[in-house]
Amino acid sequence: MAPSPATQQVLLSPAELSYLHTSLALNPPTRPDGRAPTQFRPLIAECDILPGTNGSARICFADGTEAIVGIKAEVERSHLSYTSTSPTGDNEEADEDGWSLKKELTEEKGRNEWVGVSVEIPGFRDEDSMPVFLSAMLSEALLADREFTERLWINRRFHWKLYLDILLLSQPLSYPLPLLSLTTHLALLSTRLPKLKSEGDEDPMFDDDWDASIYLFPRNSKRFARPPITLLVMAVKENIIFDPSKEELAVAEAVLAVSVAERPRIGERTSKERDLRLLAVRTIDPPSRLTNPGVPDAINTATGGAAVNSIEEATSRREMTEEEGVWQPPRGGAKRKLIAEMIRKVLEKGGVTEEILDGLDAVELG
Repeated sequence: MAPSPATQQVLLSPAELSYLHTSLALNPPTRPDGRAPTQFRPLIAECDILPGTNGSARICFADGTEAIVGIKAEVERSHLSYTSTSPTGDNEEADEDGWSLKKELTEEKGRNEWVGVSVEIPGFRDEDSMPVFLSAMLSEALLADREFTERLWINRRFHWKLYLDILLLSQPLSYPLPLLSLTTHLALLSTRLPKLKSEGDEDPMFDDDWDASIYLFPRNSKRFARPPITLLVMAVKENIIFDPSKEELAVAEAVLAVSVAERPRIGERTSKERDLRLLAVRTIDPPSRLTNPGVPDAINTATGGAAVNSIEEATSRREMTEEEGVWQPPRGGAKRKLIAEMIRKVLEKGGVTEEILDGLDAVELG
C-alpha cells in the first residue's frame, strides 16, 4: 500500500468531516468545488519550455499547483550482457516514423535501467517516502511498455539513456501524482532524438539538423503506443470520484492510483477511437484513517449521555456505534467489487481518461 497522501493534514473538525462525507455520499455527490464526479480540474499546459533538453513540459492546475518536467538523452555504452548474439545484417529499413525495423531481424532488448526518474517536491528530501513512491509509480507505468525501452537501443554497443527530472514547483496542495503524470506524458510526447546516420555497430553518428530529429513517441504512429498516464480515483459509499481534492481525500473510504496507456492505432479503428489498457493499480492509504472520530450522543455527557470509565471503553463504543451524522474514520479495506468498478470507470470508453487524452493531444508541440 502506498503512503498516505496527507502531505499536509487537513484541519477539519469531526462535524465538518461528517458534513463533507454526507455530501459526497449523495446521488449525485455534491463536491466542495462544484465539479461533477468525473470532472477533472482545469489546467494550463505547454511543451518545449526548457532550452537544452530533448523534451520538456509544464502543467498548472487551477488550484495553483504547478509542475515542470525536463528530459535529457545521452548516449551510453551498453554492457556486454546487453548485446545480442544474432547477426545484424545489412538490410536495415526504416518505417514511416524514421525508426529502424531491424529489431524484427535481431534479438536486442531494452533495459529498465536505461530510464532514470527523479522527483523533487518542495519541503521533502529525496529519501522521503512521498518522492520515492511517486518516482516508483511513474517508473512502473512507463516501463510496463517493453517497446519503450527497446526504442532506446542504438546498436549492440550503444544505447540512449533517458533522464526524467520531475519538479513540483508549488507546495503540494493536493496529492501531486496526477499532475506529475500528465506533465511527464506531455514531456515524453515532445521528446526528440537526433536521427542516426551511422550503420551497424559503428560508433553512433547523428544528423546535426534538429529538424530531421525523430519523436520518441510520434503522435500519428500506428506502430508505437503512447506514454501512460496515472489517475487518482476515490470512493465514498457507492460514488466514484475522479481527481479528488485534499479535502475530499480527508473523507475517502478507498483511493486508487490507476495507470493506463493507449494501444497503437492498428486495424480499422478511427482516429477518435482509443484502445486503453491497464498498466498498474496501487491502493493508497487515505488520510481519512488519521482523522479524529466524532462523539455519539450516547457517550457525550454534554447531551445527556452516559459517561465512560476509560479511553478504551469510549473507543470501543464509538466504533460499535453507527449514528447518522457522526463521523467515523473508515476501517478495513475496500471490497473487490468496488475496486473493480473504479478500474472499469477509468477504462470506460468515452470516459474521463479519453477526455484527458483528447485534451493533451490538443497541446501544440514545438
